Amino acid sequence: MPTPFSQGLEQKFADLMGRYPARRSALVPMLMYAQDELGYLTPAAIARIAELLGESEMAVREVIGYYSMLRTEKAGKYHVQVCTNISCLLRGGEELYEHCQKRLGIGNKQTAADGVFSLEEVECLGACSWAPAVQINYDFHQELTPERLDQILDAYRERAVQGA
Repeated sequence: MPTPFSQGLEQKFADLMGRYPARRSALVPMLMYAQDELGYLTPAAIARIAELLGESEMAVREVIGYYSMLRTEKAGKYHVQVCTNISCLLRGGEELYEHCQKRLGIGNKQTAADGVFSLEEVECLGACSWAPAVQINYDFHQELTPERLDQILDAYRERAVQGA
């Protein structure tokens, strides 16, 4: 089976596996790099990573299912994750999530028709002290209000228009 990854990523995987005493420890970083390159974790990507680590595809899928930042379906250019766990919930996280649904016109784990944004309600972003928090791709935004979130979403939309 041909690899679904670039030659550079295959080399990065080899380097990663050499850094850990147990190859399986490289699994999460490999999944993150694969997702960055492909946009999401395809069946071919999962099979290749399982092969490289000497694990079953089921074992790899179990890890993917545990981490909300790993996806097996294509997301928007900007993946908006809104935390609604207890600290964020108490400080307006649920209202922020509802605002996001209306603003973007999509529901949980959906992608807007133009492909710019996808939305996901997540259990915890680990930003309890700065709640409510939202993560867009790898960027954290905290202590948000609906108005501040609108400004942030406008900035990302502008980036998308400019091709950034």
